Amino acid sequence: MKKSLGPKTVAFPLPAYLVGAYDEKGHPNIMTAAWGGILSSSPPTIGVSVRPTRLTFDCVTHHKAFTVSFPPAGLYVETDFAGLASGRQRDKFAATGLTPVDSALVSAPYVAECPVVAECELYKTLELGSHVLFVGKILDIKAEENLETDGELDPLKVNPLIFAGQGYYRLGGFLGKAFDSGHRIVNREAE
Repeated sequence: MKKSLGPKTVAFPLPAYLVGAYDEKGHPNIMTAAWGGILSSSPPTIGVSVRPTRLTFDCVTHHKAFTVSFPPAGLYVETDFAGLASGRQRDKFAATGLTPVDSALVSAPYVAECPVVAECELYKTLELGSHVLFVGKILDIKAEENLETDGELDPLKVNPLIFAGQGYYRLGGFLGKAFDSGHRIVNREAE
C-alpha cells in the first residue's frame, strides 16, 4: 500500500547539468541544475529551471544564450560545488579547476572536461513560481569522439552524473532496446 507524501519535487532520476553563461562583464560562470531535460524534438530544445535570484538567471537573460554541459560521474564533487557556491562571490571555474571553452555558436561558455555539451540560444521562458524555465533551442551538440556505439551516443561511455533524492549516482547497466523491447507485449497480444 502506498502512503501519501504530499506535493513534493520528486522524480527519478534527474540530470546533473552544468549550465554555462557569461556575466555582463563577459566572465564565464557555471551553475548546477538538476531540474531540466529535453522538451521538444522539433525544434530540438532542452530546458533548465533557474531561480531568479541566481547569477545564471541574470547571465542567460542578458545574453539570451546558455550551454548545458553533461558532467561525467567522476566530476560529482565539482558539480556539487558549482551548485553550492555563488558566481557573484567566486570564480567557479578557477575554484574547481574546470576549463571554460567559448562556444562558437552562442555567447556562453561550456566545460571542456564534460564529454557532451549542448549549445543553446534562449528560445522561451516560462515563470513557474520559485523557478523560471529557460527553454534553449539546441543549435549543436558537441561530443567526444569515442562516445558512440552504432552511430549513437552510448550512455555507458558518456557515464553521466545523475542526481536523485539528495545524492549523486551513475548509470547501472543496459536493460533493453528502446522502441523494441515493448514489442514483446505487442507480439503476446497478437497471439
